[in-house]
Amino acid sequence: MTSNLLFDFTVDKTAKKVFITREFDAELSLVWDAFTKPELLDQWGAPKPWTAKTKYMNFEVGGRRFYAMVSPEGHERWAIQEYTSITPKTNFKMFNTFADKDENPELPGSDWDFNFSEQGERTKVDIIIYNESLARLEKMIEMGFKEGYTMSMQNLEDLLKTLSQQQ
Repeated sequence: MTSNLLFDFTVDKTAKKVFITREFDAELSLVWDAFTKPELLDQWGAPKPWTAKTKYMNFEVGGRRFYAMVSPEGHERWAIQEYTSITPKTNFKMFNTFADKDENPELPGSDWDFNFSEQGERTKVDIIIYNESLARLEKMIEMGFKEGYTMSMQNLEDLLKTLSQQQ
């Protein structure tokens, strides 16, 4: 396992986009599964001490994931992810928005574009997040999105290390 893995997080307010690039010391199929299977997503998809809880997930074009990030006190912050495009093992796109517990969306949302590529023994994930409004992007930043997503990526790195050792 290598410790000098690429991680870049850039915000472009003019374009209303966030660009994230992250390398993982794991094979592509394992990284893909970690982003597309609820039993794995729930193990890394929230910054500690929060946890992720998927109510349901249908990973197909037109499908949805409805999940919550849960605080240690039990406070739930729900979100909906709607899958708009899937090219297995290389790319998927989704629309993401916060919601209440009854699946009523809080618009505007954001479009996420995930690209996966093998880089020798590593897998690189490039993520572009386009926000419908600058106000939403600025709110995400104020709420600590960069710090929270950085922590989640570390959770994922730790999970991948464990899973790779089990193979």
